[in-house]
Amino acid sequence: MKQLFKIGGFIILFHFLTSCNGQTKSESNQAEIKEVENKLVGGGCEGCELMYVGIPKIILSEHTSNGWIKGKKKLILTGKVFQIDGKTPASDVIIYYWHTDDSGLYSSNKETPEQAKKHGTLRGWVKTDKSGNYTIKTSRPTAYPNDNIPQHIHLSVKEPDITNEYFADLYFDDDPLYLNHKKKYGKLDRAGTELLRIVLDGNIQIAEHNIILGLNIPNYPIKSKTDIQSGLNIGEDQPSFIPFHAFGPDKGTRTCPVCKYGRYQGIVYFVGKNPNWDEIKKWLKQLDNESISREKYLKAYFVYGNSKNYNKQARQIELEKIGNELGLKKIALTFVSSFADTESEANRNKINVSIENTFIIYKHRTIVDKYINLKPTEHNFKLIKEVLDRTKGNYFDLNEPKHE
Repeated sequence: MKQLFKIGGFIILFHFLTSCNGQTKSESNQAEIKEVENKLVGGGCEGCELMYVGIPKIILSEHTSNGWIKGKKKLILTGKVFQIDGKTPASDVIIYYWHTDDSGLYSSNKETPEQAKKHGTLRGWVKTDKSGNYTIKTSRPTAYPNDNIPQHIHLSVKEPDITNEYFADLYFDDDPLYLNHKKKYGKLDRAGTELLRIVLDGNIQIAEHNIILGLNIPNYPIKSKTDIQSGLNIGEDQPSFIPFHAFGPDKGTRTCPVCKYGRYQGIVYFVGKNPNWDEIKKWLKQLDNESISREKYLKAYFVYGNSKNYNKQARQIELEKIGNELGLKKIALTFVSSFADTESEANRNKINVSIENTFIIYKHRTIVDKYINLKPTEHNFKLIKEVLDRTKGNYFDLNEPKHE
């Protein structure tokens, strides 16, 4: 459920005590409400204020709800919280959550504070540790009865240095109701992807979810320090697209990298209109070796998007020749007519064609790291290895459920 803007009592009082020249009180109120909405980090959130009702004096980085004990489907929601760069861990961030029970209701009991009854009993708090970690043990929510809104978890995020909280709603990618919901409302991806992707450990469902503070949050006061933009943000989903495969396991097809091989880890190496082939070949060899050593757990792709003098057959021959010359085994050499091309949907990657290269690293379809203008040095080869090792996580080998 998408959150709605809420005005606090102090703002309402302020409306009654002030007026603007040339406006009625009603017009003045509306203008002031709009002004507050435009300035409030996150745009406001209906229900988020209830995070302060019953909030513990000491909040740990792990919380267990009654759903973990009594619910039909045990769920672990866990991950890291990062600053807006997607790389720096954020400590002391409070995350408040609430969701429906097995009946799709926000059921309460005698222990639920009166003011928070509309959030039910399945609510709680975690505060990130010094490494940004958090873990919530609860039950998987059920969709509202007799409704078409998909299963979801509400989050209210309170940063230590920002006055107000802001919301992020999470959905499940295996929920058949989600697709129509996405078509109707779009995909907001507030503070990271809004999709949770489940893996199974026996009868326990596990969703690894990293939160990127400020990502797609209106009026967020901290801006990314990156001067050069290329590719989507860390924390967002790597989009599907269909390049031509000139060399590699799917040669002769237009296989979507993330669609077919998205379960584990992937590297997409984009090069636009400024190719340095000596350096490209060094990267191709390194990525191929990395793919061989990690076998089924890593798929690497080279995507060439130079529109200058583009000819499909010539481009295919060019890349095939390079693949044979280098003796590549596992990496895919692919191309698109340009990175602005809508037919292949390469435009969804938002690649800057003017820079030397863009490296997107994803896990379970979500971007976990990104590098721009990365040179083929031993230091950077080691950097990529370390990123792959660090982002595997504790549940890397578990299977995901079947999707309808």
